[in-house]
Amino acid sequence: MGFIVQKFGGTSVGSVERIVNVAERVIEEKIRGNDVVVVVSAMGKTTDQLVKMANELSKNPNKREMDMLLSTGEQVTISLLTMALQEKGYETVSYTGWQAGITTESVHGNARILKIEAERVEQQLKTGKIVVVAGFQGVTENGEITTLGRGGSDTTAVALAAALHADKCDIYTDVTGVYTTDPRYIKSARKLQAISYDEMLELAHLGAGVLHPRAVEYAKNYHVPLEVRSSMEKETGTIIGEEVAMEENLVVRGLAFEDQITRVTIHGLANSLTGLSDVFKTLANRHINVDIIIQSFSNDRTNLSFSIKSHDLKETVEVLKENKSLFPYEKIESESGLAKVSIVGSGMASNPGVAADMFAILAKNGVQIKMVSTSEIKVSTVIEDSQMVNAVESLHEAFGLSHSPLHS
Repeated sequence: MGFIVQKFGGTSVGSVERIVNVAERVIEEKIRGNDVVVVVSAMGKTTDQLVKMANELSKNPNKREMDMLLSTGEQVTISLLTMALQEKGYETVSYTGWQAGITTESVHGNARILKIEAERVEQQLKTGKIVVVAGFQGVTENGEITTLGRGGSDTTAVALAAALHADKCDIYTDVTGVYTTDPRYIKSARKLQAISYDEMLELAHLGAGVLHPRAVEYAKNYHVPLEVRSSMEKETGTIIGEEVAMEENLVVRGLAFEDQITRVTIHGLANSLTGLSDVFKTLANRHINVDIIIQSFSNDRTNLSFSIKSHDLKETVEVLKENKSLFPYEKIESESGLAKVSIVGSGMASNPGVAADMFAILAKNGVQIKMVSTSEIKVSTVIEDSQMVNAVESLHEAFGLSHSPLHS
């Protein structure tokens, strides 16, 4: 007997018919002799609809109450899926995140899991039951309901797999695996049979929506084998693990991209030993994620540019203005309508010149680069949003991702 954690996203459980299909996929694992824990998201666009209603009532809804509201979406799914499994003759019990023993930090809307005390789940598994757990949610030490942020159900699934020492965690989505880039935008995108934790982590952080970054972090840290696969198509997905075989001459393994990027520039920041740390510590305390950072000097002053998600712009400017006495500066400027395009591949670490190739490809296709960030296995560029798809198509083709037989 094995032990499998399965996670099904919102599209996979978007209707009663699809919930019945999910029940059948769960039963298939049970028939194979495996113990099964199932983690589910809210049905379809439920979360978006709840957010819309909240925004109709308030321009700035209270974050605690938003967590109370949004956590109900998964509760609907766990109960319906449990009923479907029971109707097919399988003993099943549903648990909310807190009933499953998931404790988080006290950050509403984007909490991190601190610990999982899953004895209750283990007891039910020992009796032969299927356990269905609500993703995306947990509870603080003080009993406050929290949510884990967008895509948090992935994190719930992998964290439970780690805590319960599962043999594997299957992430079921509306795609058949991890692709070289988003096939909804780039028709020549190819499915990878395998990808490393590090490559997947970079792609997830850089905007590839197939997996939540925290889920990949958990999987890497606790050595949980992952497979991303389709909830509708019965075919092998993409295996995510420690190391995978490199395709011949395939230095770049994938491309990620995201729009709604804004560049913020602080002009005339006073030069001091603590200036940079004061700025970014202040933003971090308000849970504003900063990405690419560029610093330049002019006389005795510093100009500091960084990229953020566009929806954080208003709060970012407010925070900087509120704390001007802590880090004096002359003015703030921002540029929206930007996008980030990144190439990722572990082979880049031993192949110098990949960044130069990327810049040359973009220049050849008339794409202006506004910001750059690099690591051993990725290069990210910030460009005009209107040039995003053109940039991705050009890079995907030039690095051989459209044509390579991707076998791992």
